[in-house]
Amino acid sequence: MATPEYYEWWSKRVNDNIPEPGHENSQTIEEHLRVVPSELEIIKQDFERRNTELDKKIEQMEEEKMNLKFDTDIQKLEAERLRKGKTKAEEDLDSLKTDYKKLCRSMRIAGLGKTSD
Repeated sequence: MATPEYYEWWSKRVNDNIPEPGHENSQTIEEHLRVVPSELEIIKQDFERRNTELDKKIEQMEEEKMNLKFDTDIQKLEAERLRKGKTKAEEDLDSLKTDYKKLCRSMRIAGLGKTSD
């Protein structure tokens, strides 16, 4: 006497007891024949992905570096412009002091700087 499990097993067997493919987990031929990547291939893919990410980061950092260089160049030009403006203002102040001293001397000589009581 055979059990129900045996009859189920026997009904799935054909062609010299080779089981028929089950339809509940059916795969296409491509999926069935797909090669599982080796550990080395997985590591290589991971390396390439990380390498690509690092290349993008390097590009971003180089762009930031260029922008910072532009910023420093602008700051240097602004500092130079301010230095020249300061020098010009100091020269003008010295000139005004000299003119003031000459005017005071001229007023003393002419007697205009004295007030009468």
